[in-house]
Amino acid sequence: MKKINKDARKIKIAYIGGGSRGWAHNLMADLALCDKLTGEVALYDINLPMAQLNARWGKRVNDCPQSCSQWKYTVAKTLRQALKGADFVVASIQPGPIEMMGSDLEIPKKYGILHTVGDTVGPAGLCRALRSAIDYAEIASAVQAVCPDAWVINFTNPMTVCTRTLYKVFPNIKAFGCCHEVFSTQKRLVELVKEYTGQEITRQQVRVNVMGVNHFTWIDKAQYKDIDLIELYRRKMNTKGEVREITDAECEKVGFFEHHRQVGYDLFKRYGILPAAGERHLVEFVPFYLKDEKTLHRWGVNLTPYSFRIGRYTSLPQEFKKKLADSKPFEVKKTGEEAVEQMLALLGMNDFRTNVNLPNIGQTEGLPRNAVIETNAYFSENSVKPEFAGRLPQAVEALTNRVIASQEMIVEAALTRNKELAFQAFLNDALMSLTTDQAWKMFNEMLKATKAKLPGWKI
Repeated sequence: MKKINKDARKIKIAYIGGGSRGWAHNLMADLALCDKLTGEVALYDINLPMAQLNARWGKRVNDCPQSCSQWKYTVAKTLRQALKGADFVVASIQPGPIEMMGSDLEIPKKYGILHTVGDTVGPAGLCRALRSAIDYAEIASAVQAVCPDAWVINFTNPMTVCTRTLYKVFPNIKAFGCCHEVFSTQKRLVELVKEYTGQEITRQQVRVNVMGVNHFTWIDKAQYKDIDLIELYRRKMNTKGEVREITDAECEKVGFFEHHRQVGYDLFKRYGILPAAGERHLVEFVPFYLKDEKTLHRWGVNLTPYSFRIGRYTSLPQEFKKKLADSKPFEVKKTGEEAVEQMLALLGMNDFRTNVNLPNIGQTEGLPRNAVIETNAYFSENSVKPEFAGRLPQAVEALTNRVIASQEMIVEAALTRNKELAFQAFLNDALMSLTTDQAWKMFNEMLKATKAKLPGWKI
């Protein structure tokens, strides 16, 4: 018989995007494996059947042999119903139908602009950002009205735009954005520690200083005890044959989400600071790697086609139903995500330190105040305090400020329905390689394709 902690802290979590095909299941697993918390998770989604499916999934996670906690998974029919009485609000939504992501990617492609991801920057990321900001303005207003003291944890991309919108609409909101891209860089450094010292350590033992904006993050210091891990990275990079041109055949052998580390090596060589995001994200910020698909392959990165995305999106619910129909008990393990640890710290049950996205109150010099940036932060009871990170190298700072400028413009454009300002954000983006006439034509095509999610816009 499973042991359930009778002294577990009872809380309510409102999950916005409760029909999530990934993040919700991760949270359910981590909650089940935490014996210090219990309570209710209210799932809200505009796709009600998916929220209902996830409620069934949550019950099966509760019943798995590894579970040491019990949660009541309910389905809310309205956003405000979900938020009522919430201690925490978790948001991971699809901004608009998945088909709109298709138009985000395919329309720029006609004009010669490629996206490896298309959820943060580039014309695709900015069009998605318009939809996201409108959705997040509604979430912020609802939180302010229903549960103003709740902590809001955002997982939706574009991370920066979503989190910035929350603060623009409700300045006193208690919110932060979480992303796991930096974790992969820490794991790479763990591998180097083992390779060069023989020691086996965990990601959490790697201390890094994080700066930048989400998906364009950088590390200028990395240590394990007294070992300088940046020097280990440099040593590995300088190994004969490590830096090289990747062939098309090599690219074909790896998946859409894998890479060959060549972009990271080159950025480190050019700018003297370690990039700390997946290379499929990085290349959208520095388009000299994304001139065309052949150039992209030379650097060891693949495009993620829309056909793959829509295929996975539509097939996952059937896979979930098939697993739910199987009487075999679920098996769960910790996912490596940190939302539960963050909740425990905010409830005063531990202290915690990690990288998150917060408004800039001075934690990074050289970047605009109030813009949402990514640095380490210290979590304690009802408090998230960003840690001072210093300043990016001059060239990287310039690249980052350009990104921030576009994101600030797109948030303002979304909230004020300012089409001209939105277009200026598009023109300012690093991937924009068109003449203004061509750019205007493409921009209008993209807005028409996403018109249903832009109420009140003259399109």
